[in-house]
Amino acid sequence: MKETTIIYAHPNKESFNHAILTKIEDALQDQDQPYTVLDLYHDQFNPVHSKEELQYFSEGKAVDPLVISYQQQLKKTSHLILIFPIWWYDLPAILKGFFDKVMLNQFSHINTPAGVKGLLTTIEKVTIITTSKSPTWYLKYFGGNVIKKSLIQSTLKTIGISKSKWVNLDQIDKSSTQKRTKFLERLSRLVA
Repeated sequence: MKETTIIYAHPNKESFNHAILTKIEDALQDQDQPYTVLDLYHDQFNPVHSKEELQYFSEGKAVDPLVISYQQQLKKTSHLILIFPIWWYDLPAILKGFFDKVMLNQFSHINTPAGVKGLLTTIEKVTIITTSKSPTWYLKYFGGNVIKKSLIQSTLKTIGISKSKWVNLDQIDKSSTQKRTKFLERLSRLVA
């Protein structure tokens, strides 16, 4: 049975990102949708390649048991949800390391004479939920639009995922309770 996988990348359980995670979990439970949370900080995921791991990198082999576990979960995933803060206009290092270490050759993609072919086509859609201090328009037009250009159009497309949606709660440090509540209500509809 296919399920939803949530990749959560924030170290603080008191953060608004954690409130987002809780809201998504509640919405999935209300709909009786099976899901699994990969909490990178809680799992103490090491985003840095070791010398040993790099020896096997070109072969597409993982030696970290957590990476192998994450790969097995992704094989069962039809809807992937990413929840993370935008730091320095980009993904947190732990999430970048997740893509570096988990999305290995022969698992997420293969090289063919015609170019790279994505293998994670069972993931039908990705929902990216972020928070930022910067306004969303600034991230898009002056901050390099990293979520769209790097994550959606490059990384996700390369591994075989063509349907993605990004929502961002911007100016998180100045947002009102009303704005945050409205954002959380919107998320319930996103996973329906």
